[in-house]
Amino acid sequence: MDIQLQQHFAGLARDVLRLGLWLAILFAIFVPVERYFGRVPKKIIRKAFGTDVAYFFLSGLLPKLLLVVPLTFLAASLHRLVPSQSYASIAELPIWVRVAGAIVIGDIGTYWAHRLAHTIPFLWRFHAIHHSAEEVDWLVNSRGHPIDLAFTRLFGLVPMYVLGLAQPTGNDIDMVPILVVLIGTIWGFFIHANVGWRFGVLEWFISTPAFHHWHHANDSPAHVHQNFAPMLPWVDRVFGTYYLPASWPKKYGTDTAVSRNLVDQLLLRHPNYVASQERVVIR
Repeated sequence: MDIQLQQHFAGLARDVLRLGLWLAILFAIFVPVERYFGRVPKKIIRKAFGTDVAYFFLSGLLPKLLLVVPLTFLAASLHRLVPSQSYASIAELPIWVRVAGAIVIGDIGTYWAHRLAHTIPFLWRFHAIHHSAEEVDWLVNSRGHPIDLAFTRLFGLVPMYVLGLAQPTGNDIDMVPILVVLIGTIWGFFIHANVGWRFGVLEWFISTPAFHHWHHANDSPAHVHQNFAPMLPWVDRVFGTYYLPASWPKKYGTDTAVSRNLVDQLLLRHPNYVASQERVVIR
């Protein structure tokens, strides 16, 4: 028992060290970029900086623990219900084809998870934490309740496994879901970045800071609850939630009351929260 406990803490220490290294790398990349190309001047240690750093570690540790049981159940179910040869031809495809297909399928799944988080009051209570940021920069990507992140990631991963783009069984580690999550996470930091870059026609095909900043806008009710896709804005075009004018938002955040205290946020102790007022109908 003592050996198992030591192994557990050793694994946890490695994960924390790995996340610390990633944070240092991201800090070294985005802080200079935002300093020299920032759309809005702001301090590095801005409001809620410490909270977002804490979320960086929490979001790197807890969601994957929450996903172990449902993904294991899914893998076992697919192994029983779907003949292994059904996935054999897909497994033989070049990995870049599988990764590209998984990004598209995963983005559609994530889109609907994200949209549901904006339309169902219970889910919005978790997701409102992410939208509570009144200043949007690269580190805001980390601000998210672990249950919200696990729910969204589950919607993105399940279609990959069901379609065989990510292999549910096998002796080797499947790199497809690992690469998709890694690419998506890095891209998430980029689209939250405080930069004023525009990319012309590319903005039709790939998510950019301008596209996602409008998702965080709190300028008016007409500009809220749009641009749900994390990487592929044409998904929003297909489902009628695309919005990308030439201008930038003037105000960020949410009208939902969210505590500034990290523990209160994790326990959903939002002050003066009225669930009936948060139901959003997107047409």
